[in-house]
Amino acid sequence: MPEACGPEVIRKVILAKVRSRGLQKTICPSEVARSLNPTDWRALMPLVREVGCELANSGAIVVTQKGVVVNPETAKGAIRYRVTEQGLEGV
Repeated sequence: MPEACGPEVIRKVILAKVRSRGLQKTICPSEVARSLNPTDWRALMPLVREVGCELANSGAIVVTQKGVVVNPETAKGAIRYRVTEQGLEGV
């Protein structure tokens, strides 16, 4: 995987995208992967989800399914990310 798609870059992209949406809106993790590698975005999804889990554990974002906050470590299927107050202030 190119360095341009490493964990720190993914972290920055997730935070930029959720911050731009604000506290009430969410993003799909695939938006992050597609923005970094439009042709092979699926290969990035495990790392995007891993970084998303770390951000959720730090309190910067929450992970939701069908609008309900879920544990990012056990969530299966489609998830979404939403920024928290802490995440808006900077992590």
